Amino acid sequence: MSKNISLDEIKKFWPEKAPNINIVQKYVRKYEKEKIVIKYGGNVLIDRNVFNNFISDINVLNKLGLSIIVVHGGGPRIKRELDKKKIVSKFINGLRITDKNIIDTVEEVLIDFNKDIVSSLKKLGSEATSFHTKTENIIEVKPERKELGFVGIPNKINDSFIHNALSKNIIPIIAPLGLGEHNQTYNINGDTAASAIAKKLKSRRLILMTNVEGVYDDQKKLISEIKPFDLENLIKWKVVQGGMIPKIENCVDAVQNGVRGVVILDGRKPHSILHEIFSDTGSGTLIRE
Repeated sequence: MSKNISLDEIKKFWPEKAPNINIVQKYVRKYEKEKIVIKYGGNVLIDRNVFNNFISDINVLNKLGLSIIVVHGGGPRIKRELDKKKIVSKFINGLRITDKNIIDTVEEVLIDFNKDIVSSLKKLGSEATSFHTKTENIIEVKPERKELGFVGIPNKINDSFIHNALSKNIIPIIAPLGLGEHNQTYNINGDTAASAIAKKLKSRRLILMTNVEGVYDDQKKLISEIKPFDLENLIKWKVVQGGMIPKIENCVDAVQNGVRGVVILDGRKPHSILHEIFSDTGSGTLIRE
């Protein structure tokens, strides 16, 4: 697809409650040579209506010819499957201790979810392809910490597979899995995986779609835009706490290593990603220098 797509063509697939259609072409030109990495959290995608909205919006972005890379989570699905198998998870600082039994289940669940996303996009007419440890492996990892078992941190991103897919207008759908020594599968934090890919691609945007609106200040008001330095202060002053801390640290790391901007937004809101990309005000918190 090209930047010359006509307004009449866009009208055929533009959703009803999306941003003003008359300004879409301006933003398509803005992003036409850029890459956008979108990480969708498993906590958000567990709701099937939200999942369908997400698939619809990714399909729209693909039809507009934008270079989109999707990294997905899968935490709640993994927990459900582990519960079914009566496998009890233990955690250290929010990170799951992943032994051999657990990594096999994690891999199985994430690959199934990955295939679900790909097939759902294909039903809408978008070409998409799976990337995980049983296909062309995108992420090479090293163990994060010995006590965590098979939990890895990205060591190398094999971006040639991504570039090849994008050159054919195919959406790469990437599971947060990687291979370490002896082709051993490792689980990777989804935000960390997305950040590593965005850094390697020097993407224009890394968009983290979560179950919160964005980053709040000490008055509980949504912050529209913030610099990494001020974000680090929010952690220092304990305004940002708990599970948001590693998310924020990934954002700061990405912005300081080649990503033009990172956005945290509420993936449960219909078309939040379209409102982010196709408006000046956006729909979450933008982090950039």
